[in-house]
Amino acid sequence: MSDEGEILEFLEMDAMYEAEQRKIKRRRLRDQSNPFDIDDEQFIKRYRLSKGLVYSLCDELRPHMAGSSKSTDLTLETKVLVALSFFATGSYQRPIGDIAGHSIAQPTVSIIIKQITKLLNLPEIQAKYIKFPRTSEERRANIIRFYNKFGMPGVLGCIDCTHVAIVRPTENEERYYCRKQYHSLNVQLISNADMEIISVDASYGGATHDSFIWTNHPLRQHLEQLSRNESIWLLGDSGYALRKYMMTPITNTVPGSQEAHYTSVHVRTRNVIERTIGLLKARFRCLLVHRVLHYAPEVAASIVNACVVLHNMTVKSNIPAPTLTDEDATSEGTMQLHHAHHDLSQSSSVELNEGLAARRALVSRLWSSRASTN
Repeated sequence: MSDEGEILEFLEMDAMYEAEQRKIKRRRLRDQSNPFDIDDEQFIKRYRLSKGLVYSLCDELRPHMAGSSKSTDLTLETKVLVALSFFATGSYQRPIGDIAGHSIAQPTVSIIIKQITKLLNLPEIQAKYIKFPRTSEERRANIIRFYNKFGMPGVLGCIDCTHVAIVRPTENEERYYCRKQYHSLNVQLISNADMEIISVDASYGGATHDSFIWTNHPLRQHLEQLSRNESIWLLGDSGYALRKYMMTPITNTVPGSQEAHYTSVHVRTRNVIERTIGLLKARFRCLLVHRVLHYAPEVAASIVNACVVLHNMTVKSNIPAPTLTDEDATSEGTMQLHHAHHDLSQSSSVELNEGLAARRALVSRLWSSRASTN
């Protein structure tokens, strides 16, 4: 028995020695290869942010690191790069840990992703980078920008939802099982004319309809109150209810008519949210449906929020954007849901009539503007 005990003790010591040697090797690799040494173009391709933006982000997050995790030998810059690499590729854990310049064990990578995601969800970070226009001056700036770019007056933003696939949740699974037969979050996004995301809500499961999310969103009540004194609205597709503050397209219009012209301008303008979603997912491929986030819904929602913060940073800094391959774009389009037209008979008669009146006035205004420019 003593011989067996000595053998077991020797094997345990040998395993501990090998583990320690692996740690030393990874640490040496990190010391010898610095990701910031690669050229700027490759850096942006790998991490989506420029070197300057990464350093700036680290400076913002650093004060919040104390108490957020135990002390390790990893720098904050390394942790941010590991998380950015995951967001950018969507590859789950192990491939990220193998990236040259990081050399980090898989369990550590998972911890880092959650840690940096949590920091990017801090209220002060979210409020700084995801800003819905609250003052009259901010609203006016948004409206002018939309009008100058697309010729549509009164637009505060464009709204749509997109599905982000997640693994099967352990609780309330039915809330996350969408009609395309996979588990997902249904994420509501609102963008401005420059493809910055000014509102995100990733708290609903894939079984929830777009219009339900909007109806229960606090911004709806906010816009309802504003619309009493201001002619402002969001642009939504026909899955949303027509309201004074939500302009939707007119279906089955007669070619060449005022209504057809309005719908043409509406569709062209609202396309900015579709392009924004495409850009968000091209930059941060972890959000693509076929990638599937291997996290609980709450963590997956936090990853979505983190990616929106990073997206807005890149848009404001004019960072070159990647494009989805045709295969990825086709796959993503196939797996997204396309909702039926909103049933006007289900709407409140007062709210619907107010919406119809506002849309008729907008149709007439656009037609008059078209005639005056011809």
